[in-house]
Amino acid sequence: MSAYRSLLLRGIGSGGLSGLLAGLVGVLVVEAPIRAALAVEEARPAEPGAHDHGEVFSRGTQVVGGALAAVVVGLAVGALFATAYAGARHWFPTRAPFTRAVWLSAAAFGVAVLLPAVKYPANPPGVGESTTVEYRTVLYLGLIAAGLLVVHGAGVLVRRLAHLPAPVRAAVTAVAVVAALAVLLVVFPATPDDVPADVPAGLLWEFRLASLAEQATLWLGLGVVFGLLVDPAVRVRRRVSAL
Repeated sequence: MSAYRSLLLRGIGSGGLSGLLAGLVGVLVVEAPIRAALAVEEARPAEPGAHDHGEVFSRGTQVVGGALAAVVVGLAVGALFATAYAGARHWFPTRAPFTRAVWLSAAAFGVAVLLPAVKYPANPPGVGESTTVEYRTVLYLGLIAAGLLVVHGAGVLVRRLAHLPAPVRAAVTAVAVVAALAVLLVVFPATPDDVPADVPAGLLWEFRLASLAEQATLWLGLGVVFGLLVDPAVRVRRRVSAL
């Protein structure tokens, strides 16, 4: 239990730091295309019968709130990451803890960010109908859950193929994972919303790439920081136990 508590504290600390870095990326990189998209949205003619109630919070307050939210999300993700790391120590057992942490964060980034980004890429303000938010959220989370099942299945397959040479085992697992992910991308329905004609393609992709950069900072930064924190601790414990 004490070993898990130590991992959990390191995960929370790593998540808080990576969340702070992700929040800075959001302020410095993502905010520019958001403001451009808001300008496009404000330039649209008002719909008949629509009422302008104004902003509840200023844009500056929203930016600060978004950065703080990134830290909070980082703390929660860090706790989950430490738990997953503790439960997945049989993955890459011959690798150093730092390597395992980075591999785990890369896998989490691929499932939680890259996979849904291919099927349901992020859109800036002014894209997407408010009436489809719940449906889009269900699709997004459902694809992530399906991706997690694929990752779990890959771990099971690796153990089942333990009698095969490592290169063969890795190749078979990679082919199976790619095939399973391709099926998911085909089976899941497309997003119900179209991109309005007044949203420039350049702005759309600038926002999507900036959003990916923010998420990459959170997940990959988490793996690197967590690995740096946990690897020296493992070496210290081994030296103490050898005395």
